[in-house]
Amino acid sequence: MKALERKLAAIGDGSYTGDDFVLADAKDADMAFGAASAGPRPDGSGFRSRPEYLAHMKALVEAEAIDILLTSASNGERIASDGVLDTSPVTLAVRGNDTTDIWNQRGSAYTTVPSRPFRSANLEVVRGFCDLVLYSVTFNNDLDHDLRSVEEYARFRADARAVGMRHFLEVFNPNAPVGLAADEVGAFVNDSILRTLAGVTSSERPLFLKMAYNGAGAMRELVDNDPALVVGILGGSAGTTRDCFELLHQGEQHGARVALFGRKIQRAESQLDLVRLMRAVLRGEHTPEAAVKEYHAALAAAGLAPVRSLEDDLRVTEPVLAAGAGA
Repeated sequence: MKALERKLAAIGDGSYTGDDFVLADAKDADMAFGAASAGPRPDGSGFRSRPEYLAHMKALVEAEAIDILLTSASNGERIASDGVLDTSPVTLAVRGNDTTDIWNQRGSAYTTVPSRPFRSANLEVVRGFCDLVLYSVTFNNDLDHDLRSVEEYARFRADARAVGMRHFLEVFNPNAPVGLAADEVGAFVNDSILRTLAGVTSSERPLFLKMAYNGAGAMRELVDNDPALVVGILGGSAGTTRDCFELLHQGEQHGARVALFGRKIQRAESQLDLVRLMRAVLRGEHTPEAAVKEYHAALAAAGLAPVRSLEDDLRVTEPVLAAGAGA
């Protein structure tokens, strides 16, 4: 049994502990950023290459440090063909669509206009090496765009069911909201999720959600509304190492059971040490602050120069996390 199945079963039957929290490495940035996807090289000599990107994926899989590896269709095919996942507890997942609000080529402005649905991955072909995909939607309180997003999600579900594909659902915060105040976003996103899934029966429902952490109140509201809905959090920007551990700690504390982190892992000086300490925070072995200090100690022991000083890396820089830090 893959770790994902075992952990989802524990979450579903009420026997969940911190060891059952699902961690995903979201290495699907090539669906958004192009050459910058794998992040900058530590020596400042440009961006990491695709082979370097794939090597980091394989290292996390071989260490069994994660439960899900999320990739683009092209990189997922490469990873699957290499055989690294054949006997691994790690589940491969592929991004099934790439809405325009994640199109982030250098010099582009696509992220500033209302999201439009789009799929470049062929589900029938992907099903040959993977049975789990991510589908994402972004609601902006714009009727025409939001309606099209819901319609395309329905088409996707039918296509996925036809080829025997499972999915999880990502709901981004509005990227170009119409008439929404900042303090209304959490409630709007929650209601959009619940309204969208109300018409989806069990055979087509997502395994879990991936969404922004909009604070303790919004998270708890969604989790309490339907205990059968497994809620996961996305990582967002790279932030500080304290931001990473705080997001995990606060999210789990208020009901999240999955985390899918991209830049927070990819931009780390030591991805394996970061994920190891993410597990320690989830198990309650370290506070977020203590985990940052342990991470810097691990970097020093490995002879790796930190991007930020310990003092800077201990700062909580994301406002939604600062509000709950230490709670």
